[in-house]
Amino acid sequence: MRILTGNDLKTGAVTWWTGQDWSLHVENAVDVTGSEDEIARREESARRVNVPYAIDAELHDGKPRPAHIKDRVRALGPTVRPDLTLKPADPDIGNWVI
Repeated sequence: MRILTGNDLKTGAVTWWTGQDWSLHVENAVDVTGSEDEIARREESARRVNVPYAIDAELHDGKPRPAHIKDRVRALGPTVRPDLTLKPADPDIGNWVI
């Protein structure tokens, strides 16, 4: 499974491709395997996201989870200050960062 990520041009926030738009929540990401380059080019050209790229992910309880620790940290924010992390729709999502 591959999911697309990038940074919002206005805020710099980490974003995830939902199939129609960008979300702050990784659990909204969809599998883009096979079309990741096309979507990334289109979205960057439209100036909705900065440097979008595809990452490996796996499904966990039906929701995507980045496969690499770097992207898990990007999904939620700093691990040294849990009070500053993104509060996702799924409150248990932070249990898999590390």
